[in-house]
Amino acid sequence: MLKKVYFTPYGVGLGHASRLMTIAEKIQNNNLEVKFSSFGEAVDYISRSGYICHEVSPVEFSWNSQGSFSLKNSIANVPNWFKNFTSQIVKEVELMIKFSPNLIVSDSRLSSIISGRLLGIPSLVLLNQIKLLLSPKLHSFKAGRFFETVNGEFIGSLWSFANEILIPDLPPPYTISENNIWDTHSVKKKINYIGFISPKKNMSLQQVTKVSNLLNFSNNKPIVFFHISGPAKTRLPLVRKILEAQKYFKNKIQYVISEGKPNGKIEPLKLSDNGWYYEWCPIRDELFIMSDILVLRGGHTTISQAIQFGKPIISIPIENHAEQISNSRKITKIGIGIMLKPNDLTSEKLMESINKLLNDTKFITKSNEIMEFCSKLNGVQNVIDIVRSYI
Repeated sequence: MLKKVYFTPYGVGLGHASRLMTIAEKIQNNNLEVKFSSFGEAVDYISRSGYICHEVSPVEFSWNSQGSFSLKNSIANVPNWFKNFTSQIVKEVELMIKFSPNLIVSDSRLSSIISGRLLGIPSLVLLNQIKLLLSPKLHSFKAGRFFETVNGEFIGSLWSFANEILIPDLPPPYTISENNIWDTHSVKKKINYIGFISPKKNMSLQQVTKVSNLLNFSNNKPIVFFHISGPAKTRLPLVRKILEAQKYFKNKIQYVISEGKPNGKIEPLKLSDNGWYYEWCPIRDELFIMSDILVLRGGHTTISQAIQFGKPIISIPIENHAEQISNSRKITKIGIGIMLKPNDLTSEKLMESINKLLNDTKFITKSNEIMEFCSKLNGVQNVIDIVRSYI
């Protein structure tokens, strides 16, 4: 008998979609049909991978021209959020009635969980952000911290509409998203730490060598991969700062800069004798293996992948993006990298941080230690086993 699974990732950035696509790829067979729904850049990303993806109304935060989170614009957009969230529920109910799935698997999308509850369809949610964290400035006020607590319990009670809450993270004390997960009592009974979902592809030495030859990289200089991801408005300001810092890279490192543009060109542009630029990088996994240092945003999926490869990290979170700032601080706390603030980032600070990670062996030692801990949890297989138990 044909079984059906409906995947519903959050549409901002590509991390949520990539996690669910990994699961979909692993469980697909002749007796299983899968469909997706999402919004934003994720729709095209999923569709390009060969899946049917229905588009729903967007519910996302607002960003300013400097690429940072805008609280003012987000507050002004609250009425539109409620309108679009309601529209999402209506659309999801319609799509679910037509598709008739046996199971809903959400990644950080609440509307599909509510829709499934209304229709009596079991659901799972992958979630590394149960509560909404405020910006560091607002968090410094007692009222702000009280709001976070109340908000966490209320939203947590809504997430609990799902049959199970799967946390794609490491269990304590290494939980990267600790501030978003811990101390939320309304979901404690449904939480299951399953390990990272971000894929770690096995690459042969021949594949890695091929990429190294393509980029004309040598073995006598370190490699740094600048993997920039996130909403479109947040990427370019950081990419420009990295390009400005190139004068410090000369003869010191070999590097690749990826803009993370989903529809971008996949052919590299040569920046210098030792540097390349991709709009969309098709050799990301090879570069994760080859690199000595990864320069990333503070997104959970990208950080988790870096940890799985045992690479020291320089994290540059989106300005005022509380979740990314929290993730980046945890990197520093457990000793596998450095966090840099984007608003006062300079070429000198960036090169200084690269040199620090290259010259201080404690970072690579700790990165390898946590990679070993991480390897004992197969997050992808854990989700697959749970999905199969429902279908």
